[in-house]
Amino acid sequence: MAQIILITGGQRSGKSSFAQKMALQLSEKPIYLATSRIWDDEHQQRINRHKADRGPEWTNIEEEKQLSKHNIDKRVVLIDCVTLWLTNFFFDNDSNIDKSLNEAKLELEKFTQPNATFIFVTNEIGLGGMPENAIQRKFTDLQGWMNQHIASIANEVHLMVSGIPIKVK
Repeated sequence: MAQIILITGGQRSGKSSFAQKMALQLSEKPIYLATSRIWDDEHQQRINRHKADRGPEWTNIEEEKQLSKHNIDKRVVLIDCVTLWLTNFFFDNDSNIDKSLNEAKLELEKFTQPNATFIFVTNEIGLGGMPENAIQRKFTDLQGWMNQHIASIANEVHLMVSGIPIKVK
C-alpha cells in the first residue's frame, strides 16, 4: 500500500533538505524524481549542482509530467517539486486551471498506485499576498487546490518554517 508524505512551505524554508533526509532514513537507495523543465544555461547548472550534491545513493529521474511511466514499486521516491510539475501542465494548457488540475490529479492517481513511499515537496505560494497579474493569481489558485488535494490523501503532512519541520497531519 502506498505511503504519501507531503512537505510544504515557503521558498528556501528547508523543504528539500528535510525531504532528502527523510528519504535517506527510509531507504539506502531512494529515487529523486525531478520535475523541472530546463529553462536556460543557469538553470541547467543549478540542476547539475543539485545532482552532484545528492550523491551516488540516489537514483535520479527527470520527468516533466508523466510521473507514472516510471517503475517505482516498493521504492522510496522523492518528488521535487509539485510546483514545477504543475507549472508544466499550466503552460502546456495555456493557463487553463481546470484542465491543468484535472490532468495533474489523474496523473497523481496513476502515479501513486504502486506499493511505494512517496515524498512530495511543494510550495505554499499563497502565503505571500495577492499576486499582481492574472496569470500569477490563476497559478496560485491551481497550486493551492493541488496542495489541498495531495494533503487530503496524504498519510503525513509537514510544514517547513525557517528550516524547522512542523508536523500538521
